[in-house]
Amino acid sequence: MGVKEQYRDYVMTGFVKRVEPVVADRGDGALLYDADGTEYVDCFAGISVTNAGHHNTAVLEAAKAQAEKLVHACSYVYYVPSVGALAEKLAQVTPGRLQKTFFGNGGAEAIEGAFRLAKRYSGKREFLAIESSFHGRSYATLSVTGNSGRKKGGGPYMPGVAFVPTPYCYRCFAETTPDKCDLLCARRVAEVARLHLSGDVCAFIAEPVMGEGGIIVPPDGYFKRVKEFLDEEGILFIADEVQSGFGRTGKMFAIEHYGVEPDIMTMAKGIADGWPLSAFIARPEIADAFQVGDHLSTFGGNPVSCAAALANIEFLESGVVEAAARKGADLKARFEALAKTQPLIGEVRGKGLMIGVELIADPKTKAYGTAAAGFTRQYCLEHNVLIGVGGNFGSVLRIQPPLVIDEKQIDKVYDTIEAALAAFAKQQ
Repeated sequence: MGVKEQYRDYVMTGFVKRVEPVVADRGDGALLYDADGTEYVDCFAGISVTNAGHHNTAVLEAAKAQAEKLVHACSYVYYVPSVGALAEKLAQVTPGRLQKTFFGNGGAEAIEGAFRLAKRYSGKREFLAIESSFHGRSYATLSVTGNSGRKKGGGPYMPGVAFVPTPYCYRCFAETTPDKCDLLCARRVAEVARLHLSGDVCAFIAEPVMGEGGIIVPPDGYFKRVKEFLDEEGILFIADEVQSGFGRTGKMFAIEHYGVEPDIMTMAKGIADGWPLSAFIARPEIADAFQVGDHLSTFGGNPVSCAAALANIEFLESGVVEAAARKGADLKARFEALAKTQPLIGEVRGKGLMIGVELIADPKTKAYGTAAAGFTRQYCLEHNVLIGVGGNFGSVLRIQPPLVIDEKQIDKVYDTIEAALAAFAKQQ
């Protein structure tokens, strides 16, 4: 029995419409190879995971060395050197006063833990979240996810959650423009908190760049304005860096673009270049609110994954993040130039190598270009380029390759997407 048949008969894949018809056999840098040796430029990196590239030698050697000594000991029962070293490193590379880390296995687990910590510290129970956001597929994370399509069939969800408008200038909820609105989306956070909750607000959670929602980049002053309100009200700010962290946006963490320090920050995906690991980090006084027995994860802080993560971060610090910023800016500029002559492109946005190209069906109405995005994704697949599609209506091309992608590979990605859009336009 082949792997496709095994998937058909034995693997639950109902969370996606289909599994890509690629048997992922091996990878190297920004390239992925199927079982027949066909080469693909991977522009999705396992959903923004393999930031240091597939088969990164430094990461693999670190994991191998640790595996030969100790694979598991439960890092919350015993002292494990690789866990301590990684926690110290995260305190050094994360912004502001973030210092103490709790390790888990996946992004949803990190956010669930961050919520528990925030409640323990504040003594409050309610949360603010953003429309069009995505934070995971567990109970609490779906409760703060602002996308009904992701929430179908799983309710009712956690009470005490209110949603604020998406800071999405291209599709402004107030139908205004950044030069006229005075950050109305940020000001609405205070209004929603005061009008739709009971005054028991524990925390505000936000992705500094919204991934699943369609690579939505909040305007420059958004988080500073929101943080002022949060501090006035004693509400914690949880930055969800699960997808945007570890160099993805041209800085180690996306919130650094905004000059704001979160109180708690969640991490996963790019933390260990594909080894399963997640974390949330907090200021010491917040972290110390956890009492003995409050929180635990059997596999959290796995020694091998932590060793891989430490090597991964050190690799990213070797100029990779800065290079990603340059490569991303150049690629984004090329798509912006294309948008001037290609009416299917409504907006190009992103930071670093986290780029979204929003497609539209009609420039006047900004009707969602869902069909065009689906066509483009399939065209790219047939021409050996792997991309993602996001946004609430599946109309945004998500370009999130390994940060080590080279210029020749970037050219192929751009040329293939340009050709796909031309082919779609021609058949209309």
